Amino acid sequence: MQYMRSVPSAGEPLDLIDLKFLPAWVKEDWSAPRHAEWEEVQEPWPRGGEQRRDHPPRGPRREQKNRDRRDRSLRDERRMPDRRDRQRSRDFPARREAPAPPPLPQLEIHFLPQAAAFENVAAQIKSGTIAYSVYALARLFLQKPERYHVRVKTKEASPLFRLGESNAVSTNRSALEDSAFRLMREKFYETKVTLNDPIKGDFNSVARERTTGTLLGPTNHHSYQPQLRRFYEQRFSRRMSFLDFQRQIENVSDPALVEQWKEEARKATTFVTRQEEPAQTFNTEAEAERHFREKYLPDLITETPEAEIDGVTSRRLPDRGIARLIENAWSAEVRSPSSMMQELTGRSRGTGLQIFRHRKGMLFVSPIRLKPIDESAVSDSVRQILETLKASPRINRKELAEKLIAPQTEPAEAEKTKLSLASDLHWMIREGHVIEFNDGSLDLPRAKPPKKETGEGAPEPPPATAAATTDGSENLTLPRETAGATTETASTETAAIATVVPSENVDLVRTEGASET
Repeated sequence: MQYMRSVPSAGEPLDLIDLKFLPAWVKEDWSAPRHAEWEEVQEPWPRGGEQRRDHPPRGPRREQKNRDRRDRSLRDERRMPDRRDRQRSRDFPARREAPAPPPLPQLEIHFLPQAAAFENVAAQIKSGTIAYSVYALARLFLQKPERYHVRVKTKEASPLFRLGESNAVSTNRSALEDSAFRLMREKFYETKVTLNDPIKGDFNSVARERTTGTLLGPTNHHSYQPQLRRFYEQRFSRRMSFLDFQRQIENVSDPALVEQWKEEARKATTFVTRQEEPAQTFNTEAEAERHFREKYLPDLITETPEAEIDGVTSRRLPDRGIARLIENAWSAEVRSPSSMMQELTGRSRGTGLQIFRHRKGMLFVSPIRLKPIDESAVSDSVRQILETLKASPRINRKELAEKLIAPQTEPAEAEKTKLSLASDLHWMIREGHVIEFNDGSLDLPRAKPPKKETGEGAPEPPPATAAATTDGSENLTLPRETAGATTETASTETAAIATVVPSENVDLVRTEGASET
């Protein structure tokens, strides 16, 4: 009834507070006396055919209950936690903030082309007449870890430890010692697996680790606790505490899993030494690791200022700090492969290949030494090719033929002109008078400007016609180049940047109509 009286009439603005969504003690005005209002609103309620008898107003009593409830809630907040609360806090500890990651080690990272892969690429470049972008070649080697090596060098006094002749390196000697047995076990020990007698006894359940699904055995079996501790040390000790690890263990009442555990538990693994006479046999992995630490480990750990490791190993190093540092350096190198480009230019010069700059400072490698041609001592057909390339640089063979052969030419005459054009162009490319890039485009090398003379009458250098010098560069960013198609009479020599292969073989295939990054 109170709600009905408070509803506004039609046309009046509706106030949401009048819908009584909040508790009564919040919305009511407690400053005004409530006795008269309650007595006025209260009406008899029929029950069992009889009228309810009158009773005293309940306004003050409800107010007292609300006040007692507020006081009780305040006391509950101030009181000490009881035994049940303390037990709950032990079972579910408060969430701890993740610790800050340790700082990365101070090391220098350099990427080198894999020797066999580089020799394969250099041989393919020498077999043709095509010029390749050093930038694209560098990214080609960085695409897969089988094609590059990583050189790690210490800075200042930071120590670097290496495990024998392997690729395992670390800045933490103890961490490298902990993973040494796992990395070198196959070299020093032979692992043999035999089957023992079936396990006897009735087991209704088996413990299983949730995330990996590894069966650890029944909790009442004598091997459960050693297996639990060993599995934690091998897989989870660096990620979580032993108490958190135990919360991931569940008991599964599945007869099939119990039988599976019985078959796995029958397997007995022994370790036999490979480099000792007579050979020693160890029944457990812990015994073999103890023997490894005493016999071999002291002579395996060495300190070195730098180490070179292959790309595959660099992605799964036991030292997470170095692995993260190499990953960051690789990402930066892919965006701007200056280190790899420097290595490629140096090794290319060592094999007799020519390194030159082209337009906008881009580096290219070619088997041919470039030299501009004297236009005054050439035939008319060669002069037409040179003039066309001056007017339209970076065109391909097909576009060059379309510009030099008129559409009205007879088919027989057009075919003869194509053969002559292909012969002249082939000679010019072989002699270094014209550059043919791996995308099929053609251009002229730049003539070296004459040296400036000192004095007032020093002549100005002539304008450049194309681009190309023979000096190297370290940091370059290459713009995109547009490729074109070739004519039917184009040279059959093949070369290019494209598909790659196993670690030691990198094939270069000519790219037609593709673009260079």
